Amino acid sequence: MPLQVELVSPDRMLFSDEAEMVICRTPSGEIAFMAGHVPFLGALGIGIVRIHKEGGDVEKMAVHEGFVQVKDDRVIILSDVAERADQIDTERARRAKEEAESDLKNAGDDDDKAEEHKARARRAEVRLELAEQ
Repeated sequence: MPLQVELVSPDRMLFSDEAEMVICRTPSGEIAFMAGHVPFLGALGIGIVRIHKEGGDVEKMAVHEGFVQVKDDRVIILSDVAERADQIDTERARRAKEEAESDLKNAGDDDDKAEEHKARARRAEVRLELAEQ
């Protein structure tokens, strides 16, 4: 029996279909869900969600934090920012990565600013990784 998967951001539904497996990044690492998975509710980190559809196709989307819920063979992914590869401006992502890395070098001892710049750099890296696949 397949999973019913929905990936939703505030402005649109990016994916709604059946799948064999979903792989997400949590703050502590990747997690995979298949039919029959126990109920799960967790935070998502910055990463690429891979949705393995029946027949071998894989849908990939950049998710910049959010939540995932699994219950009764249904996976719901909610994210404030989620993008498909064709929505990513690679030049803008490269510039954003460079700016975040530069800002990180200049953050000094301000740990909060450093974490913010690391997250900006990671979001840009994920966008570039997805766009170049």
